[in-house]
Amino acid sequence: MQHNPYAQVTEKMAVTAQAADFIETIRFDRIPGEAIRIGTRCLLDGLGLFVSGSDEHSVRILAEDAREQGGRPEARLLGCGDVRVPAGMAARVLGTSGHAHDWDDSQVSSDPSHMYGLLTHPTIPPLAAALAVAQKVGGGCGKDFLLGFLTGFEVECKISEWMFPQHYKRGMHSSGTVGTFGAFAAAAKIMGLAGERLRWGLGIAASLAAGIRVNFGTMTKPLHVGRAAENGVTAAILAAKGFTADPDALDGPWGFFAVHGGGVSEDKIGQGFGNTWSIVDPGVSIKPYPCGILTHPSMDLMVKLVTENDIKPETIQRITIYAASNILNPIRYPIAENHLQAKFSLPAELAMIALNRKAGKIEFSDEFVGSPAMQAMQRRIRTEHDPEIEKLGFDKIRSRIRIERIDGKSVEGTADERYRGGPDHPMTDADLEAKVRACCAGVLDDAAQGRVIQTAWSIQDLGDARGLADVIQPKTDLGEKARNA
Repeated sequence: MQHNPYAQVTEKMAVTAQAADFIETIRFDRIPGEAIRIGTRCLLDGLGLFVSGSDEHSVRILAEDAREQGGRPEARLLGCGDVRVPAGMAARVLGTSGHAHDWDDSQVSSDPSHMYGLLTHPTIPPLAAALAVAQKVGGGCGKDFLLGFLTGFEVECKISEWMFPQHYKRGMHSSGTVGTFGAFAAAAKIMGLAGERLRWGLGIAASLAAGIRVNFGTMTKPLHVGRAAENGVTAAILAAKGFTADPDALDGPWGFFAVHGGGVSEDKIGQGFGNTWSIVDPGVSIKPYPCGILTHPSMDLMVKLVTENDIKPETIQRITIYAASNILNPIRYPIAENHLQAKFSLPAELAMIALNRKAGKIEFSDEFVGSPAMQAMQRRIRTEHDPEIEKLGFDKIRSRIRIERIDGKSVEGTADERYRGGPDHPMTDADLEAKVRACCAGVLDDAAQGRVIQTAWSIQDLGDARGLADVIQPKTDLGEKARNA
């Protein structure tokens, strides 16, 4: 008989059963205080990102599609006044909105076999699913909501960490695939699923999980996260109705780990769920820039170089950024033509900073990226593979930049591996609030922005979690505004 490499680990693993038991039994008072503190920060960040993405063209298309389809009025449709749609549709729009700017947080891994920073965006799938389902089932206090969100966060992060890194290297987008499990766990916890229905739901989620990296730089990348949220909600609703699936769908030779990632780390699965919370250790990175985290150290370095040396854009002749393949391969657009491509273009991101000394929501717009100044500056910037950086491995995000000026002088520097926003160099609460206000600018007024911030910080005192959906809803129907423009 041919040897099956998964035959021996299947019985030992039982990850599906472990995940179901964790979802069913975890209680708020068993969550470490530090996990709650960081989770509240992630929740605030996520609410701001829902608002930020609500007027994106991709999100408006999805919202209009949901409005046209209609259905049972279970949850508010983001950016559409008091229009309500089925919870799954609402979650799809929320999830896509939260990832539309690629500004949402990143799961951190200290495992050198993982391409650092490339695990999953852990907040948006469970947060979007929790928000949609909380409205569907009605009631539920802030603590119950936070419990559901953090349950999904932990399940998503552990599955992502334990699976072999081939999952991402093969071209899967883990925020869309593994995010589905986070969304399911959050929805299931809020709905009160138990027993075999939890294992069925994980099985349903395993078959619905999808997302491939070929769509990076297009509207479909954030849709991966929207679908993860929607599919997680769908899995929970179907499982609650008795819809069956394999009760061990994460495990074995045909399970999610084997099929999607080539296997699972036996050493890591011994960690279990909720013993060491991933949100605390290794932690989570809250992004200061609305683009892929792999570029952030380089962007910080660029800001430092142009400000400390007072480099004006008209004095720049050429910029060269040196990096390894773990950055240059996924950040793949040599010239960005729109803001979606710019999120995966080092020349575009460095050009923004060369021109404006910052890179935020304004710079990541089609108008700015397509401007003559941006298009010209990008053509002065080139990327170059550095074999010496490659030899250092992929456990850190490493790069260096050289700026040559028209007067013949040059400046250069090496990026700090402790990128801003990471666990060892986190944004302050004040920085986070400033980011949320920047996210909400142009959609919510100052007073409404303050309500978002205050509601998130006081989540544990919230009597009805449905209020979270109210504070992120703009007064203006963004769909109607777009149609009349």
